[in-house]
Amino acid sequence: MIDVTKSEGETSALAVKPPYTLWQLILYFLRLGTLGFGGPVALVGYMRRDLVEQRGWITEADYKEGLALAQLAPGPMAAQTAIYLGYVHYRTMGATLVGLAFVLPSFFMVVALGWAYSRFGGLTWMQSVFYGVGATVIGIIAISAHKLTIKSVGKDKLLWTIFLVLAAATVITESEIAWLFLVAGVANWLWRAPPKRWGGDGLAAVTSIDLAQTSGLLASLDWSLLMQIGVFFAKAGAFVFGSGLAIVPFLYGGVVTEHHWLNEKQFVDAVAVAMITPGPVVITVGFIGYLVADFPGACVAALGTFLPCYLFTIIPAPYFKKYGKLPAIVAFVDGVTAAAVGAITGSVIVIAKRSIMDIPTALMALVTIVILWKYKKLQEPFIVAGAALIGLALYPWLHH
Repeated sequence: MIDVTKSEGETSALAVKPPYTLWQLILYFLRLGTLGFGGPVALVGYMRRDLVEQRGWITEADYKEGLALAQLAPGPMAAQTAIYLGYVHYRTMGATLVGLAFVLPSFFMVVALGWAYSRFGGLTWMQSVFYGVGATVIGIIAISAHKLTIKSVGKDKLLWTIFLVLAAATVITESEIAWLFLVAGVANWLWRAPPKRWGGDGLAAVTSIDLAQTSGLLASLDWSLLMQIGVFFAKAGAFVFGSGLAIVPFLYGGVVTEHHWLNEKQFVDAVAVAMITPGPVVITVGFIGYLVADFPGACVAALGTFLPCYLFTIIPAPYFKKYGKLPAIVAFVDGVTAAAVGAITGSVIVIAKRSIMDIPTALMALVTIVILWKYKKLQEPFIVAGAALIGLALYPWLHH
């Protein structure tokens, strides 16, 4: 394990000679993208457990910076955290290859499911599988949220206040309010380490200019179906904050209501596909893109969604690396992290209201929590596979 209390010189040496190769990190994220179930909360929890606690490849400080940046920048949280962790020691090359390794396995899975869905006229077994998996995923996310809370919030009263406010706001509004993350960071910064002057305005100005230019560019392009898909999903990737689940309401408004590319049932099936496949939840855009315009549509939708989040991670990453150890930045990151974990915990309740629909699903969620609590080394894919089988057996019998 890396001793995060080492001197700056020793830490710099570790940064030059990381305790792992880029190939090892790529293989890890290939595996996580292939077998990582449970949505964004669970995925960032796996990253911390595997890379920080067990292998010692990433320091706690670097992990927290990545999680904070993923919450501050628009786009899917799990993918951005992965990209940042690739950047920590291997910079842009590491960020690029790790991002591809994390996203591509689930992308090819949802494309295959999109092909099957189009060919066979719908996934009639999807409701049965989601019935079991959806409930189990709640248990996985709940355990991950608990671990993140204990580690990130600790016994700090101000951080607990931020945590509770964000959890309540998420439950009440059923969405993640981006400006509250900024308020939380600023509040903790002003309380812990109020500086005489903080030069963060420059970065904020650059970001706002990029957003304005991107918005203007996206609004001007509307030439063909593929271009429409690219523009719409780039907007989704550029302007939706928080976890991959936060993108679902945005997608519904555009895909079903505005463009009429899919009907209600197809969209619900698309979300179900995202939940029963491993990797980032936002990969559902690949399934939607396939239904709209086959494989080219899937590629354009995925590229449009993930390119903005990639850019919004690697562009500010050097600033996080350079200034991340300053007391003001540490306090700001701690505040944003507490807010993020609060929102994640609140999202457990929001998702549970949709996934836990009766006594059997409630029992499955509770059993999942107990199993993961007692058997900490048990691999989640086994639990998800078992839940899918239970769903296939129970759902037709309960809803005949």
